[in-house]
Amino acid sequence: RLIESGGGSVQAGGSLTLSCAASGFTFDDYAVGWFRQVPGKKREGVSYIRGSGTYTFYTESVRGRFTISSDNVKNTVYLHMKNLKPEDTAVYYCAADSRPGLIATVVAGTEGHLALWGQGTPVTVSS
Repeated sequence: RLIESGGGSVQAGGSLTLSCAASGFTFDDYAVGWFRQVPGKKREGVSYIRGSGTYTFYTESVRGRFTISSDNVKNTVYLHMKNLKPEDTAVYYCAADSRPGLIATVVAGTEGHLALWGQGTPVTVSS
């Protein structure tokens, strides 16, 4: 399973780092994506990483502000978020799948069933 942590409340312009830890398996053969969802709105893909970090992708609204990284020793994927804006407020979820192409399409907005999801961690950015 996936265990997220690191959410919280910050003021606009602040930073947070979210963690997604794998329990019971390793990320070696998985791509990992971050998603966010505001209640009542559609889930939005934020970023994904595959190939032990050799390939990363960011949705346009977070590009330049968010950085995804992985630590194979800790079996954890991070989402480093800086210059946060009120519109970044959401519950953030990580997901993992052994099919990197599927992660890519789901992050891009295509419906798809990813193998593993975390429980979500809330991020609130106040103005």
